[in-house]
Amino acid sequence: MDRLKGKVAIVTGSTSGIGVGIAKLFAAEGAKVVICGRREAKGQAVVDSITAEGGEAFYHFMDITATETIEALLADTVKKYGKIDILVNNAANVGLKDGRVDELTLEMWDNIFQSDIRGTFYAIKCVLPYLKENKGGSIINIGSMASCGGDLGSTAYACAKAGVDMLTQSTALQYGKDNIRCNCVRPGLIVTPENEAYVPQALKDVFLNNIMVNRYGAPADIANMCVYLASDESEYFTGQVVTVDGGLNAHAPTVGEFKKLNSRTW
Repeated sequence: MDRLKGKVAIVTGSTSGIGVGIAKLFAAEGAKVVICGRREAKGQAVVDSITAEGGEAFYHFMDITATETIEALLADTVKKYGKIDILVNNAANVGLKDGRVDELTLEMWDNIFQSDIRGTFYAIKCVLPYLKENKGGSIINIGSMASCGGDLGSTAYACAKAGVDMLTQSTALQYGKDNIRCNCVRPGLIVTPENEAYVPQALKDVFLNNIMVNRYGAPADIANMCVYLASDESEYFTGQVVTVDGGLNAHAPTVGEFKKLNSRTW
């Protein structure tokens, strides 16, 4: 459990959900982890959980839409730990029901883009000097399967997350020679303690009918991929957008309907 031993990792949006899973596993693998988000009580609870297991972590306030808090987060991390090795851009506004093109207002569009692509861009921009000073590092962006194709809603969210995909590749290309890697993880349906009660059973049934494995995703599934991308094991792996969705997007879109018919073809 020392795959990240000696590394310093920042996980944005790590006061709940997927971010908590990533942060806890990073700490278990030996990293010093910075927990950050807007909810101090929840963030401190994550820190307490990590330290109770023998890990090292501290909480720092951050609002992904407020650039000055991103700058302070990075500067204070270096002040405390001396360096940054890993940045996980997980914080975002999940707007899965933001609407169709004709339903969206400019304000709705701008709000989603501000948190889901603008904030990620600025965090990357600001961490680059620290990673260069450190002679390298790993940036991991958390995207979404919403960027895999068109949908009936969630237009702004999907477009913003598609931007994260391209930002990932551009960053990897431009800074690879500085030993800075950048990859993106696109989660499928991840059921967390926070969202489990709010995910309708009908939605779960639709997903499970199209997932290749026999369960929904959990934060640990995303965390396991992030540990690999954060570790030295993936030093030849960069510029990649990896979908961790139980195989949801790995088959023809008609498969789910044919399964209902107990048929393999028309």
